[in-house]
Amino acid sequence: MPEVQPARTDGFAAVMSERLGGPLGRYADVVRDFWSPARVILAVTTLTYLVGMVFRLPCRVTVAGQSPDAFRMLCYSDIGLLYGDRGLLQGNTPYLDSGGYQVLEYPVLTGWFLELERRITVGLGAPSGAGLSAQQAVDATLRFVDVNQVLLGALLLVAVWAQVHTSVGRPWDAMMVAASPMVAAASLVNWDLLAVALTATGMLAWSRRRPGLAGVLLGLGMAAKLYPVFLLGPLLLLCLRSGRMRAYGVLLVGFVVSWLVVNLPVLVLAPDAWLSFWTFNADRAGDFGSIWYVFSLAGHPVPQLNLVSGGLFALACVLIGLLVLLAPRRPRLGAVAFLVVAAFLMTNKVYSPQYVLWLLPFVVLARPRWRDWWVFTFGEIVYFVAIWWHLGGELSPGDGGDDRVYWCAVVLRLATEGWIVALVVRDALRPDRDPVRALRLAQGPSADDPTGGVLDGAPDASWRARLKVPA
Repeated sequence: MPEVQPARTDGFAAVMSERLGGPLGRYADVVRDFWSPARVILAVTTLTYLVGMVFRLPCRVTVAGQSPDAFRMLCYSDIGLLYGDRGLLQGNTPYLDSGGYQVLEYPVLTGWFLELERRITVGLGAPSGAGLSAQQAVDATLRFVDVNQVLLGALLLVAVWAQVHTSVGRPWDAMMVAASPMVAAASLVNWDLLAVALTATGMLAWSRRRPGLAGVLLGLGMAAKLYPVFLLGPLLLLCLRSGRMRAYGVLLVGFVVSWLVVNLPVLVLAPDAWLSFWTFNADRAGDFGSIWYVFSLAGHPVPQLNLVSGGLFALACVLIGLLVLLAPRRPRLGAVAFLVVAAFLMTNKVYSPQYVLWLLPFVVLARPRWRDWWVFTFGEIVYFVAIWWHLGGELSPGDGGDDRVYWCAVVLRLATEGWIVALVVRDALRPDRDPVRALRLAQGPSADDPTGGVLDGAPDASWRARLKVPA
């Protein structure tokens, strides 16, 4: 498939291209022998990530007793804090060891990733164990943070590399991930890049018609964070509509096997620790970033929140399912994946600042338009600033009243996400408005689903054709 040039197909990219020297010319291949789209985008990713590292320097504690105001300076991270608070600094293995600290409240593969980082940290000479002095604890934590910066940066490069190659013929779309301010802001808040990289490579494997490998990678992704499991529903319905159920079966087997291989040892050896992630999330009330938290702050907590939140997500999934089955043309995988992940995050009981990294790659797959990227980015930046200043008390009014600025930031973020949702739904109902499908390439017909793998170009199954849904 010919490569799509954003400078010729996207208004924002065209304007920026003119200011930077114009679109690619006929002799551009001479330069591109080295500076391929992948290399350019990975270089931009590296710069973006380095900006995020520099941004966090004010929160870098090097001497015992330092206490930077991480909320006010917007550089808070769980990484250093949880190293001590979850027993890693003392030399304990997540889940399998216990003591006077809280069990790690993350899925098992994230815990194993932290254990790997702990061992690397100790192998590099960091002190470990009980009875450390305050300065020794600071030195060890600093080394652990540095190990994380290297490994999480590598995972980010893997995720962006996969994004470059997932949408066949559209490598430059990945620049919207590589250059995102949210990558700089959120990559080092927590360990979400592990799941993001596994999910991105799973999507790449599916797009290359390797459903077994895709299932393995997505199963590992769920073993690191919950959200990759939500992709199974859209894939089931898309495969059902296109008669590709054998590929889905292979995907499902790979998913289940890989998830079990990671989880079974902990489930057998430390079942209570394994359950901690599930009970922690089931027991929590409406938390930071959610509309339910805003209702609670406003004095109107929602009763039976698990039922309400779960019910709304289930309703959204039903509506997405109807869209997949009844739309005049089978929706693209990237678009439907975005819808289901967005539905989960918009109805969930919490929206941590790093969750933007879950959604950003799917925004790019669903609506590869810089205008929509700017809308999404604006809402996320406003929310990122607001959550930390809310926690630090920077937004509290002088009279001690409610922090309504934070409320507005949550609503704004939901509105910008909802804007993208509305556009994606419209694209499914009006394929001529889909920025991927509406583009007619010079050497062929309009694209069907560059991310779809076995779904790309597949006709509807006979049962769907008999429905005779009007276009």
